[in-house]
Amino acid sequence: MNDVDRPADPPSVHPDELRSPLSSRAKSLLIVLLCLGLLGGLGWYFSHRNAQNGPAGGFGGGRRPSATVAFAVATRADVPIRVEALGTVTPIATAVVRPQVSGVIKDIYYREGQTVKSGQPLLQIDPRPFQLAIDQARAQLARDDAELDNARVILERNQTLLAQDSIAKQDVETQEASVKQLIGVVAADQAALETAQLNLAYSKVVAPISGRVGLRPVDLGNYVTAGDANGVATITQLQPIDVVFTLPADNVIPVEKRLSAGAQLPTTVLDRTRTQKLGMGQFLTLDNQIDSQTGTVRAKARFDNPDGVLFPNQFVNVQLQLDMVKQAIVVPAAAIRHGPQGEFVYVVAQDNTAHVREVKTGVALDDRASVTSGLEVGERVVTEGGDRLADGSTVRLPGQQRPEGAPGSKWKGGQGGQQNAQGQRRHRNGAQGAAPAGDGAQQGQPASGNTQPSEQAAAQGQSGERRRSHRAAAQDAG
Repeated sequence: MNDVDRPADPPSVHPDELRSPLSSRAKSLLIVLLCLGLLGGLGWYFSHRNAQNGPAGGFGGGRRPSATVAFAVATRADVPIRVEALGTVTPIATAVVRPQVSGVIKDIYYREGQTVKSGQPLLQIDPRPFQLAIDQARAQLARDDAELDNARVILERNQTLLAQDSIAKQDVETQEASVKQLIGVVAADQAALETAQLNLAYSKVVAPISGRVGLRPVDLGNYVTAGDANGVATITQLQPIDVVFTLPADNVIPVEKRLSAGAQLPTTVLDRTRTQKLGMGQFLTLDNQIDSQTGTVRAKARFDNPDGVLFPNQFVNVQLQLDMVKQAIVVPAAAIRHGPQGEFVYVVAQDNTAHVREVKTGVALDDRASVTSGLEVGERVVTEGGDRLADGSTVRLPGQQRPEGAPGSKWKGGQGGQQNAQGQRRHRNGAQGAAPAGDGAQQGQPASGNTQPSEQAAAQGQSGERRRSHRAAAQDAG
């Protein structure tokens, strides 16, 4: 057979090429197994660490971590019983000064906003017309007085003649009537003179009350009339001054009882924001009826207002002190908490553990509350940080180190804290698969008084060795 008729040889195939599909599948399977093993190891590591550290990442043994809290000591203090209300500053007297006579303003003696005394001159109306009226009244009085004197002389002469039977009795009686008439005329003239003098005095307008003068409604040279509606000045009395406020109708009986007993009810006024005290005064009286629509009664208190901070028509907050609770147990209001069973507080024991204590509260005052039962003087109560506590929780007080021997302590607190800190370092080193030179974990010697961190380190070291083995096998397979 020649070469032409011989069939062609089949192509040669390398043995490695025949095994290539199987080898690729094996490599993929091996990589998947290695990844699953790595994930399982990580899961075991984290679950083991969480089991050792506790459910909340706290200290070992499932204990809750200690929390830093603020506290206050229960003390005794006098707690006033107060009623709060909204009030309006009301002046005792407000006078619109109106002129008593008409005329042109010649002089003005006051300034706007000036504090004046009662009887102090405010302005002067031109006095010349009133002085002329006085002169005229005085002249009329002098003329009529002279006529009266003449009539009296005639009457005396007629009475002498009548005694001598030289004149008719009728003439004497007529002269007596003339004298009486002139006496009336002279009295009228005297009144006219006094009226003219009074008008002259009214031409100088004076302050009827003491107080502060408002804005000036008139100017120099203006003509004013008697009884002008706007007046020439408005004066408001500021010292003392009243505050009118409303009280609930339920407070009428307690207030009346205290007033009937002769008690003085101190009253305090605060500004609109309740941050600044404006004055201290005394309660005056209640109104004579209750408003049926609002169920309140009007009341009034008086204040000296020496510095003038209380201004008419100003809205203020009023605190009326009805009574005083002597030597009550007092704690900050922030310490009182509310639960399903009622009110309670966290009491800090001597071993720095917080315990729930049911209490009953009484009168509250601003940021303090009185406790009627459940608490003793000198006990410490938590005021801040109580939301993170449970009954029996360990607490740290401000400025205080963590208690000695507390698990995981990094604070200076004795040998137990130092040993725990060393155990935590060995735990971290064990997770990395190596221990620092000279460490007890490297030599297999557990720290004195704390063997649990060394066991954790050993377990973590074994886990690290298994992970490195898996990584080496994966690299060889690749």
